[in-house]
Amino acid sequence: MNNLKRITKTIELKDYGIDSKRINYQLSPEDLHEISIQKGMGVEVDSGALAVNTGEFTGRSPKDRFIVKDDITKDEVWWSDINLEFDPDQFDKLYNKVVNYLNDKELFVRDCYACADENYRLNIRVINENSWSNMFAYNMFLRPTEKDLEDFSPEWTVVSAPSFKANPEVDGTRAHNFAILNFTRKIALIGGTGYTGEIKKGIFSALNFILPVMKNTLPMHCSANVGKKGDTAIFFGLSGTGKTTLSADPDRRLIGDDEHGWTDENTVFNFEGGCYAKVINLSREGEPEIYDSIKPGAILENVIIKDGEVDFKDKSITQNTRVSYPIHHIDNIQPGSVGKNPKNIFFLTADAFGVLPPISKLTPGQAAFHFISGYTAKVAGTEAGVTEPIPSFSACFGAPFMPLHPTRYGEMLSKKMRESEVNVWLINTGWTGGPYGTGNRMKLKFTRAMITAAMEGQLSDVEYKTHDIFNIAIPKSCPNVPSDVLNPRETWANKEAYDLKAKSLAKSFKDNFKKFESYADEEILNGAPNA
Repeated sequence: MNNLKRITKTIELKDYGIDSKRINYQLSPEDLHEISIQKGMGVEVDSGALAVNTGEFTGRSPKDRFIVKDDITKDEVWWSDINLEFDPDQFDKLYNKVVNYLNDKELFVRDCYACADENYRLNIRVINENSWSNMFAYNMFLRPTEKDLEDFSPEWTVVSAPSFKANPEVDGTRAHNFAILNFTRKIALIGGTGYTGEIKKGIFSALNFILPVMKNTLPMHCSANVGKKGDTAIFFGLSGTGKTTLSADPDRRLIGDDEHGWTDENTVFNFEGGCYAKVINLSREGEPEIYDSIKPGAILENVIIKDGEVDFKDKSITQNTRVSYPIHHIDNIQPGSVGKNPKNIFFLTADAFGVLPPISKLTPGQAAFHFISGYTAKVAGTEAGVTEPIPSFSACFGAPFMPLHPTRYGEMLSKKMRESEVNVWLINTGWTGGPYGTGNRMKLKFTRAMITAAMEGQLSDVEYKTHDIFNIAIPKSCPNVPSDVLNPRETWANKEAYDLKAKSLAKSFKDNFKKFESYADEEILNGAPNA
């Protein structure tokens, strides 16, 4: 190939049932970038980043995610409409079909690992049909040194074959696409979809089983950063709540933006070696860290390009436009991607009903309840048919990736809170003065001021008021925030309308939690609001 200075390394995949004669091992991102362009699978934009189209799927497909039901998983996994069971023999047959299909393909193989804390390190081998998918693995997983590779032994394997399509009637899948975890064979098998998020979330889902069951470590779908005094802060939040924005603090070092573990040694470590950020409506003014990370080595997904420039506002392919890049594209990062001494946890919610306080302090039971609930709200226009705010709950702020029952993670969090004396705060980045359409979105400068005050201990000695319905503690004062902003009821012109709306939302919380009640202990149940 022209312009390529490829360092060819050899590897055999016969142990995986693969006998391809065209195997590219541990290629550099520069080579993978160039190969993707030469194969017509991507283009280079003006920033030097690679832009690709993931094809039919521009997001994950939760209904096509399965876990093999075997001796390891049968009594541990919370089998549900989230964790769908798959037969072991059916998996073996489908796996054989996939690897036979790959025998005729040029393949791209990468050895890498997850978990920045070496005590929890998980070695991974990724086998890709597409060159840019292998580049994604370089960006998102942790990168071994040449010395590491000398005796590298993969524990888990990811096999990704986007152009292989299953036959549901024969293969036991729901559709032609699938993502299946097999904990006995330690394989994540992905087919029929080119969406790269399935690769990263496959390993995340595996770790969400491995760490709590086998390592007594809490896995978290969150971002994390470290202050100048070495204090770690953790940010949970669903899409649109401000998790990326609020954890990217110029005065604090980023540990990671999405997936972390919290150990018995009271450290927090990043699972990943990169970031996978949404770029819809991205601007340098709004998200400078992400914007400036889009340079050679980054991969843009499903964006619209006009004269070599990305139109970040154009969502004609998908609202879920993305960029992946290695974490070293960001300047202000925590060396080693490990933080100690967690002091504050923030649950971010964009409450479109305008009834939750902008900041409140939670007891361990309340923290577990709200963690298991994973609340935010969908606002009008976010999805077809949504014309007014709708409560949205995702257990543990990441239900699609949690193989165990949510209360398992909630109880671990409560225990961590007590042992480490960490403070947990509920932050409403949504509406105040009324619901969406009537009230106003909480000012970002106020949210930042409240989070800063919490992290600096400025809310330790202030007076608190207990919310009449949600029972959570609201500070009566906060530096650089008007006192009338802190109590949501006072921001509404019609106090009776506020009470009705708050009671309605509290009932939604209670109704959602009914499916967890039989598994929850008394402390968690007492963390619920009145309804």
